[in-house]
Amino acid sequence: MDKYLICGLGNPGDEYAGTRHNTGFMVLDAFAKASNIHFEDKRYGFVAETSIKGRKVFLLKPTTFMNLSGNAVRYWLNKENIDQSRLLVISDDVALPLGAFRLKGNGSNGGHNGLGHIQQMIGQNYARLRMGVGNDYPRGRQVDWVLGHYNEDELNALRPSIDVAGEMIKSFVLAGIDITMNQYNKLGKKP
Repeated sequence: MDKYLICGLGNPGDEYAGTRHNTGFMVLDAFAKASNIHFEDKRYGFVAETSIKGRKVFLLKPTTFMNLSGNAVRYWLNKENIDQSRLLVISDDVALPLGAFRLKGNGSNGGHNGLGHIQQMIGQNYARLRMGVGNDYPRGRQVDWVLGHYNEDELNALRPSIDVAGEMIKSFVLAGIDITMNQYNKLGKKP
């Protein structure tokens, strides 16, 4: 059976829930809720399993904290013997406006510590979906921004993109990275 690992990046703990840095967790939470599946506390992360048209999909929310996300990703790829081409990592991105998103088949970490650690552990040849969180912060205050909580207006602006991200996960599993990029990246550009 084909297996896929979908990893949403974030930090564990109630104090981080609803922060910009936890947008990856938010995408997976919404996807799990829509799929009527639940996360279990397992090694290196909260894990939920589902299948999409006969393909087994593991959802992973690492509990390693952002800067060590690669440990969880590497462990679950190895444990379930999942090919790296079937890994999708979802992260927040300050370089994209709130609600924008961009899917790429590989590339740099863009200064994102979670993606950076994954790259250290497994290289940069894996798909990533970057969810825009905007960058409305004063110089030198990026950490405060990404660890800050979304307000209600921002959440309302983000929700449609979280829903689309769920569709993109299904498309990635069923149709692959190239078709998914072609179909969705044009939707992810915000004016």
